[in-house]
Amino acid sequence: MHVAIAGNIGSGKTTLTKLLSKHYGWDTHFEDVEHNPYLNDFYEDMQRWSFNLQVYYLNSRFTQVQEIKASEKNVIQDRTIYEDAFIFAPNLHSMGLMTTRDFENYFSLFNLMDSFVSSPDLLIYLRASISTLVGQIQKRGRDYEESIRLDYLKRLNERYEAWISTYDKGKLLIVDIDNNNFPENQEDLGRIINSIDAEIHGLF
Repeated sequence: MHVAIAGNIGSGKTTLTKLLSKHYGWDTHFEDVEHNPYLNDFYEDMQRWSFNLQVYYLNSRFTQVQEIKASEKNVIQDRTIYEDAFIFAPNLHSMGLMTTRDFENYFSLFNLMDSFVSSPDLLIYLRASISTLVGQIQKRGRDYEESIRLDYLKRLNERYEAWISTYDKGKLLIVDIDNNNFPENQEDLGRIINSIDAEIHGLF
């Protein structure tokens, strides 16, 4: 079984991935933030590095999904290949930070990869307001995230909502992070687990 967690920067994807992995005994696939060779450069100069970063993520995520497909284990994945293609890359293009030529090249590559990709059995979307996202980003204190602008987060949130409203690739569970403090509150985490259990039982 393949479960994936989607959500904006700072929504709590990595934390929830770890907690659910511990609870269910699932294998984890994380977004490779520490070893990403483009991330610092990207936040310094988005226009110069946007295409490189997105192709790196596309390759990394495609490799992950192929590994998940080949595995016989239950896996939980931190962020999906769809978020790169439907949220981050088009957002960079619309902001003028990725050229139309690069975006079209990127998207044709995604479409090719998508034909080889199996969608998750369950997608968990972490919905959060901008103030919640900013609070969580500040709390974790990553240097390269200090320069993230509010309008950038807002645009991403709008694209997430548009994507989720039409998502039809499998089961979907939406968690409102503004009203659920699962990292610190066991009852809140328990509510998410109960919802996941209900969805999982519907898969069999």
